[in-house]
Amino acid sequence: MAKLSAKERIEFLLDPGSFEEIQGDVTFRAYGLSERIKPKQGDGVLTGFGKIQGRNVFIYSQDSSYVGGSLGEAHGRKILRLLELAERHLCPVIGIVESGGARIHEGVLSLAAYADIFYKNVQISGVVPQITIILGACAGGAVYSPALTDFILASKDAFMFLTGPEVVSAVTGETLTKEELGGAVMHDSTSGIIDLLADDDESTLLAARSLLMFLPQNYREIPERLFTSDSPNRETESFELVSQLSPDQPYNVLDLIKDLVDEGRFFEIKPNFGKSLVTGFGTLDGIVVGIVANQPKELAGCLDINSSVKGARFVRICNSFNIPLIVLVDVPGFLPGSEQERGGVIKHGAKLLFAFSEAKVPRITLILKKAYGGAYDVMNSKHIGADFVFALPNSEIAVMGPEAAVKIIFRKELNDSPEKLPEFIKKYKHDIASVRFALELGFVDKLIQPKESRATIIKALKSCKNRAKNSPIPCIPL
Repeated sequence: MAKLSAKERIEFLLDPGSFEEIQGDVTFRAYGLSERIKPKQGDGVLTGFGKIQGRNVFIYSQDSSYVGGSLGEAHGRKILRLLELAERHLCPVIGIVESGGARIHEGVLSLAAYADIFYKNVQISGVVPQITIILGACAGGAVYSPALTDFILASKDAFMFLTGPEVVSAVTGETLTKEELGGAVMHDSTSGIIDLLADDDESTLLAARSLLMFLPQNYREIPERLFTSDSPNRETESFELVSQLSPDQPYNVLDLIKDLVDEGRFFEIKPNFGKSLVTGFGTLDGIVVGIVANQPKELAGCLDINSSVKGARFVRICNSFNIPLIVLVDVPGFLPGSEQERGGVIKHGAKLLFAFSEAKVPRITLILKKAYGGAYDVMNSKHIGADFVFALPNSEIAVMGPEAAVKIIFRKELNDSPEKLPEFIKKYKHDIASVRFALELGFVDKLIQPKESRATIIKALKSCKNRAKNSPIPCIPL
């Protein structure tokens, strides 16, 4: 698929005929070595407003055919003006990025323009949705504004890095291609900067349209209720199948999520990063929800550094924009090991704990199989403010898995009679790990039949008052 021009990208993204350009005649003022550049109306960026599925949005698109899409003073002022309008009129803002970075001909004027944009990105974080679409180069100073926005979508041929391969080679001796250094595939799976990767310009732009469906116009509103013909009382057969598995048997939680939401429509965020935790948007009886779920087929569902950071970011965005949270729990704990400890799993795990604890939106948890250790607390437990906590029959809640716990508690007895291990495990499960213990203590509100998972969660969701906040909560990372 051929790459689109800056204007074609806007026209493809927006509703037909809705784009209105503003500040199209702006050009740079001569400064420093800028006289070496031939002035062009618009200074390499189109700015304006239009509609996506009838909703007002502000939008800019960088033109890489003019000085590589580099940002100078006038270029930056146009983007800053657009962000100010989005803030004033409380509408989403979308940036289509293809830029080599700061325009070196303009020196500090270019740097100042970038800083003004960064500052405004932070000021409107949590006020209006900010979406960045990267369709080519995003280098140098160009990387920071996208990193401050709520979502980054990119085509597979895009790339992001602070310093290019030539500079890296000169300074460190490393020889890397731009794809190895900062290719979109790497950022999608390794750094986690990119939220969704698509094949080309058009598929990336279509994904952005889909994403916007799940977001409100601003922090004062809730997302629009979406049409569905799916019955709220439909039975969830996949939950029944999973309930029959032993606690250590893996399965794909995406199957359960798609069975839970309306028409199986699930928009996953960061699908290739922190894969032991699934995050994304769906609807339940037309109500937009954010879903956070442990993924047993990856690292047995353990929380680790990447999944904790991913989850915390997603929860904060949902909290900022009045999106209720549905949490599906099947977690054996945090991933052990020196690599995780040295990498700061305590610090990063605390981010997810903090994000859930500060969230004011409705929060509903369903324990599917097990919830062990500190991960039980972190995964939206009743103790950190969940509105409702449900569990499937035979699920387990404990400090650790039965076999490991028994080998500690009954160490002396097992030294004398190792054949008693199955007996002690059975006792531990009955006396300590059984979900019924938590049920009696009020930490779990109700045991539900697996087939009733969708109906029960929808009823609980509707009982929660989804009230828009009086003040914005930033989405920026902790």
